[in-house]
Amino acid sequence: MDKEYKVKHLYCFIKRCFDIFCSFIAIIVLLPLLLILMVLVPLTSEGSPFYLDKRLGKNKKIIKVIKFRSMKNDARPVIEILSKEQYKEYIKTFKLENDPRTTKFGRFLRKTSLDELPQLFNILKGDLSFVGPRPIVEKEYEYLWNNDELIFKVRPGLTGYWAVNGRSNTSYEDRVKQEDYYVLNRSLWLDFKILVKTVFVAISGKGAL
Repeated sequence: MDKEYKVKHLYCFIKRCFDIFCSFIAIIVLLPLLLILMVLVPLTSEGSPFYLDKRLGKNKKIIKVIKFRSMKNDARPVIEILSKEQYKEYIKTFKLENDPRTTKFGRFLRKTSLDELPQLFNILKGDLSFVGPRPIVEKEYEYLWNNDELIFKVRPGLTGYWAVNGRSNTSYEDRVKQEDYYVLNRSLWLDFKILVKTVFVAISGKGAL
């Protein structure tokens, strides 16, 4: 690594204040949209409007990330649902292009990143930040992260450096490098640039699954 990880107390304090204030305001402003999506998800596919996704947070703490459900309500193991080719692709990055488990409305939610909106409550609670490395699942860390511990030194984010610089169009090795770069170079200015770029990425749907 070119730089070593350093604790930035003032930066962390300002960032947490920003997260609390902005997530609270965003929830109030977006409440009508959240309620509409809460109704549309179960109307377009059977099941709950929400999905609680277990991820690794700061210090490897297990957190439950809230999303609007974008997949069919199917309890079968992934290996029983996907074809052999699809499963091989899935275990490489734990993501899948043209995932057959995704509903039609779910594809729209993912393309526009609207499925991520409930994570505003995770930010308000303190499990997530607006900006940080995207949270990963435990198996993803075991198989693909090569014992890299840097991302667990900070709160994961609703968006992040990797998320706005290629996202699903980059290799996993590049993802790790980009997430590490953010942790080592994090600053209020870098966070601001990522937030601005996130708006354009969300509008274009570039790199989304």
